[in-house]
Amino acid sequence: MTTEYEFGGPLGAGAITFGLPLLLYVFAFACNDVAGCPIPSLLHIRSITWEKVKADTGLVNASIANFFSWEVTLVTIAYYILGLLLWRILPAKQVHGTKLVHHGRPLLYRFNAFSASVVILVICAAGTYLQGADFPVWTYITDNYVQLLTANILIAYVLSAFLYAYSFTADTNYPNRDLRELAAGGATGNPIYDFFIGRELNPRVTLPFFGEVDIKTWCEVCPGLTGWILLDLAFVAKQYRTYGYVSDSIVFTTAVQAYYVLSSQYNESSILTMMDITTDGMGFMLSFGDLVWVPFLYSTQCRYLSAYPVHLGWPRIATVSAVFALGICIFKAANNQKHAFRTQPDNPAVANLSYIQTKRGTRLLTAGWWGVSRHINYFGDWLQALPFSLPTGLAGYMILPEGSVTDTSQAVPMLDGRVAVQGPAVGWGMIFTYFYVLYFGILLIHRERRDDAMCAKKYGDDWKEYKKIVRWRILPWVY
Repeated sequence: MTTEYEFGGPLGAGAITFGLPLLLYVFAFACNDVAGCPIPSLLHIRSITWEKVKADTGLVNASIANFFSWEVTLVTIAYYILGLLLWRILPAKQVHGTKLVHHGRPLLYRFNAFSASVVILVICAAGTYLQGADFPVWTYITDNYVQLLTANILIAYVLSAFLYAYSFTADTNYPNRDLRELAAGGATGNPIYDFFIGRELNPRVTLPFFGEVDIKTWCEVCPGLTGWILLDLAFVAKQYRTYGYVSDSIVFTTAVQAYYVLSSQYNESSILTMMDITTDGMGFMLSFGDLVWVPFLYSTQCRYLSAYPVHLGWPRIATVSAVFALGICIFKAANNQKHAFRTQPDNPAVANLSYIQTKRGTRLLTAGWWGVSRHINYFGDWLQALPFSLPTGLAGYMILPEGSVTDTSQAVPMLDGRVAVQGPAVGWGMIFTYFYVLYFGILLIHRERRDDAMCAKKYGDDWKEYKKIVRWRILPWVY
């Protein structure tokens, strides 16, 4: 049992557990297609009233149905079952993970998230071909967005509660026959913190027909990531239904995000060396992050663009594409170099790179990309994320009734007669559309700090020597 806390300990864990779902509701209502992004009442904070907020968010006659629906919840559960079904019946690649600390043996994993996503996307493509933007999947998602958010939040809470209770059935007299282990930082004895951080490292359950399912890896690469693409595509269809056309900005944003998702799923076995899999327990942090935070926060830009089209033009598309391509190059080149160094030490590309031979018997790379900074791959990952938000520009818009705008030069007319204008909202919408970039940067910095602390314990004096050689954490001369 450990008493070392992260994320602000039990208070921080509790705040995150209940605060982040509320934040997503704020994003859903405060940036909407009813009144604007942000809602006009937030632009006049001194005169704000609850009645104005309800009017701006479409909640004047609000009821539980605005937030929750049994039908939507059952449809969401059916989506998860479909994902498990595809995971079971489609051909899969089997890969061994890293060795478990208390067993000295690796677990065997089954990966086919890319194939499952392709099947779902092909079905949706066929439906869109036949029915266009009115394909029921797209209209159902956008018509029930908040209810879908609620359903996934509830699933994350229920899953986390199950995992917390299930972890107490693990035999901690290692080694055990089931290869079950508790996470090093997840068994503090504080129920709030352990519920959040996760007690068991790699929980697995055996289900009828589906067989043994590794809950952590399946949640990490399947339902949430695929759901992210589906949300994006639903917002593309919504823009077409609202305006009668599809803007280049939403096409670009959807394309780069789809590439990011499908590339991650195609190379899904690479997650087996990530901190999420090797170190963190499976609790609310990962359950909520995988199933709710990723699809619903990361699709914010497309949700914004569905309500306010931005026309980029080829020069700006080329510029943003260059940023995205640079991020991909840095991210993949750095990761491929480290992978080759670990698995193919005689490869001419890495054979002559300098390194530190540690007392543990492993090697710490101090040259190439990994001589530039200790986590140059994080910088590449962040650069890939920046183009998700850039197409929204100086974000912010107001939705006004038909005939209320005299100067239509900056107005974007909707098919129903309403118009979208930026007006005094310009720039304020960036709170929503650029939040992901800011959050992701903080996440990567925090992850680097956690990794640094773990490596300091793991390697001791060798890590101190390594840090003298590779001084920068992520970005040279900056951090």
